[in-house]
Amino acid sequence: MKSAEQKWSAVAAAPSGPAGVDEGPGLPWLRTWRRVYGFVFAGFVLNVLLLALLSWAFS
Repeated sequence: MKSAEQKWSAVAAAPSGPAGVDEGPGLPWLRTWRRVYGFVFAGFVLNVLLLALLSWAFS
């Protein structure tokens, strides 16, 4: 059985890939992280607006 030091040294020695390469989110309809963040933010704004509108309508 490996000690904790050996496990952590193996993790630290693992290659992390080429520097400067940005992997996309892997979604066909949201190809960049900027679009993913925009989609999430728009969903948040829509939820807040619906909450305000519905609370006004039913009060």
